Amino acid sequence: MLKDKKIVIIGGTTGIGLSAAKAFVREGAVVVLVGRNPESGQAAQSLLGAKAAVMSADATDPSTAEKAIDLCLQTFGDFDGLYHVAGGSGRKFGDGPLHELSLEGWNKTFELNLTSLMLSNQAAIRRFRVLGKAGTILNMGSVLGFSPSPKYFVTHAYAATKSAVIGFTKSIAAYYAADNIRINLLAPALVETPMSERASKDETILSFVKTKQPLDGGRNGRPEDLDGAAIYFMSDSSKFTTGQTLYVDGGWEISEGQY
Repeated sequence: MLKDKKIVIIGGTTGIGLSAAKAFVREGAVVVLVGRNPESGQAAQSLLGAKAAVMSADATDPSTAEKAIDLCLQTFGDFDGLYHVAGGSGRKFGDGPLHELSLEGWNKTFELNLTSLMLSNQAAIRRFRVLGKAGTILNMGSVLGFSPSPKYFVTHAYAATKSAVIGFTKSIAAYYAADNIRINLLAPALVETPMSERASKDETILSFVKTKQPLDGGRNGRPEDLDGAAIYFMSDSSKFTTGQTLYVDGGWEISEGQY
């Protein structure tokens, strides 16, 4: 489905992004992966070989996405799509319930999850327009942007950023549709990644998740659960789809969960 596609993945050296990179390569693509950790980048490079180019950089740096797209063009000769996975919890900076939320926690969480995404989307849009070509962008949201979980996942700045990503994605999708540039969004629930390690090791939360995400026996999501949807949005099969949010959430959004 992705034969000859050249794709940049921001946040592509671990978790959901790395799983997608492997899936994209299996479907015929070559990829540029961006990650903060040099060791993770080296491991990803060894895994994917000549099908990947890897750079270590911070997604919140305004130059990162531009450099990644440049690398894609220089290494593989074209640029067809951007998958923005990078983000993170601001809990350690002070994110939490509103009455305890610090300004640093608010600002850092927005920087991690919204500013970084805006910068990568902006770089991709600008490059597609310069190249005079169609393109596709896939962003990463969260069920917490529209379906709160007040007992176990109370990070109000994080929820605000993920809600904002929905509006941002729809707004730019509307504006750039005439340029044949598609922008869509995946919204997972709890997925086993480095960011979710706290929740994934808490037996009480895991018991809650078993009924909140009841599909497939009730479990945490796995990075590979998002691969099929990501392949669709990065492929020509989605050439008539834009501004959409797809919930890959194991049933979270339609389930009450048991405390």
